Amino acid sequence: MPRNPREHTPRDRYLSVAEVADILGTTERFPRRLIEERRIEFKRFGRHVRIAESVLMAYIESCTVAPSGRRVA
Repeated sequence: MPRNPREHTPRDRYLSVAEVADILGTTERFPRRLIEERRIEFKRFGRHVRIAESVLMAYIESCTVAPSGRRVA
């Protein structure tokens, strides 16, 4: 998988909004909002909007919050 989300591999899959929502476990509204707010890179093929799988994985990685190591009492 490419380290830079702009480095798409020739085998990179382009996912529909519905597929992205399914992977994220959300409704379609959430990925559409990410696209509208330009918070995720996307491709437009005519009226079809697609997100490269590598871009989605980079987005997920960037949203990952590491545990602080502190215990909550």
